[in-house]
Amino acid sequence: MYKQAYHNKDISSSTFLVTGGAGFIGSNIVEYLLTYNAKKVVVLDNLSSGYFENIKPYIGLPNFEFIEADIREFQICVNALAGVDYVTHQAALGSVPRSIKDPINTNSVNIDGFLNMITAVKDNGGIKKMVYAASSSTYGDSPHLPKIEGNEGSPLSPYAVTKLVNELYADVFSKVYGLHTIGLRYFNVFGPRQNPDNPYAAVLPIFCKSFITGQQPQIFGDGNTTRDFTFVENAVQANIKAMLLEPLTKHEVFNIAFGDQVSLNEVVELLQQISNTLILANYSEERKGDVRHSRASINKAKEILDYQPQFDFKQGLEIVYQWYKELYEA
Repeated sequence: MYKQAYHNKDISSSTFLVTGGAGFIGSNIVEYLLTYNAKKVVVLDNLSSGYFENIKPYIGLPNFEFIEADIREFQICVNALAGVDYVTHQAALGSVPRSIKDPINTNSVNIDGFLNMITAVKDNGGIKKMVYAASSSTYGDSPHLPKIEGNEGSPLSPYAVTKLVNELYADVFSKVYGLHTIGLRYFNVFGPRQNPDNPYAAVLPIFCKSFITGQQPQIFGDGNTTRDFTFVENAVQANIKAMLLEPLTKHEVFNIAFGDQVSLNEVVELLQQISNTLILANYSEERKGDVRHSRASINKAKEILDYQPQFDFKQGLEIVYQWYKELYEA
C-alpha cells in the first residue's frame, strides 16, 4: 500500500497532527505521511477505540510523537497543536449501534471533542488547514441515490446527529471566524487495521473473520442492503489532497467513496470466491438506525480535490482478506 504518492508538494518541512491516529483510518494516514517523509507526525489518541499496536512501529522515530490524551480536554488540544501546520481530525466514537446504546458518550466525544479541536485550531492562528472525518450517515433518511452534497435528509441515529453537528459547527466557524475547514464524508471505509473483534466492529472485518475461522457471517435483514464500500487508501488519498488544497475560501464537505454500491449478499458471494469456501450467511432482523441503501456521487471531490480512487471494492476486499488471513494464522 501507499506505493503511489497523492501529493506533489514537499511535505518534508511540514508537521501534521492526526487525532485518533492510533485508530483504523488515522493510523493509515500516519503510515502515508511517514512513508513520504513528513517533517513530523503527531498522534493524539486516548486509545479508547484506537490501538497502540497500530502505531507501535513508529515509536522511537525522530519524526513521530504520540500523545496519549483525550480531545475532550480543551488544553490538551491546545498543547497538541504546538508547531503543527496541518490537522486531520479522525478522533471519534463510531458505530450507529454504539450511539443508540450510549448517546451521551457518543455526543461527548464527537461533539464536545470536535468543538474543542476546531476552537483550538482557531485560537492557534497558525494552522494551514484542518480536515475532519465527516460521515455518510449525515444523509439520513434521504431516499435519493446517488448521495449528493447539499441533498441531505434527517439523521437516523445519535451518531448521525453528532456528525451533522460537526458540519454545522465547521460551517459557522468558517462564516464567523474565517476558519475554513474540510469535512470528508466517509462511505463505509474498510481495510487493514480495522479490528473485527471490537463489539462495534464494521461489517467487512467481521465477515472476513467469519470466512477465515469457518463461521457463518451474520446479516441483519435480507442481505439486499447496499453500501458504497471504500478502501482505506482511497480515504487516505482524500485526506492528503484535502489538507494540501489551496486556495480554500469557505467550509467544504466532500463525499469520499468509490461511487458504486454492493449488497451484503454480494459481499458474501465475493468472499466465497476469494476464500474458495462455501459458507452461507445467517440472517436475522434488521437493526434500528441502519440506512437501507447508500451510493455516493464523488463528482465534487473529483472536481475540487482531484480525488481519484485507485481501489475498487473487489481489489480492496482481496487485500484486506489476505491481511486478516495472515493476522489470524500468525
